[in-house]
Amino acid sequence: MAHLNLLPWRAELRRQQQKDFITVTAFGVLITLLLLLLLHLDINSRIDYQSERNKYIQSEIASLDSKIKEIQDLEIKRKRLLAKMEVIQELQASRPEIVHLFDELGRTIPEGLYLTDLSQSDKNLIVNGMAQSNARISAYMRNLESSAWLKDPVLNIIETKVESKDNRKERQSRFTLQIKQATEKTEDKRKGAS
Repeated sequence: MAHLNLLPWRAELRRQQQKDFITVTAFGVLITLLLLLLLHLDINSRIDYQSERNKYIQSEIASLDSKIKEIQDLEIKRKRLLAKMEVIQELQASRPEIVHLFDELGRTIPEGLYLTDLSQSDKNLIVNGMAQSNARISAYMRNLESSAWLKDPVLNIIETKVESKDNRKERQSRFTLQIKQATEKTEDKRKGAS
């Protein structure tokens, strides 16, 4: 006997195809969602990794900035120390000059003249004193010009006063001289010239 299929096989096939389509679509959506989740997690992990790197770099920059500041402070201290050392070396080098200066001042003073005040600014000296006559001041200036440690005497002020002492009239000249202190180079030139 022949079997006849009276069931609606086309409708059943359509339902099966629709069911398969929904299953495949759901599976595709699920895989897409899973891929999106993995992509999101990967991007977040990369962002976190880059944030950690940025924090590390910023901490290293801060560390280097503090080291740079420390180096700058040390450089300032170094410059100060070098300046102090230079001043000390200049003072040590000029120590004999002071001795020569006072020795030369004492040698060049003629009789009848004495100094009342002496001030120094760098290599310039200002000398105040009293003399019995203007001739003594002239002799003093000649002595200064021939000195190895002093040069260029310039007479700024000269005042003559007549004072009475013990029924005698004494004449005194008050003077101010400007003198330059000769440096060692100048002294060497003078020695070479003679």
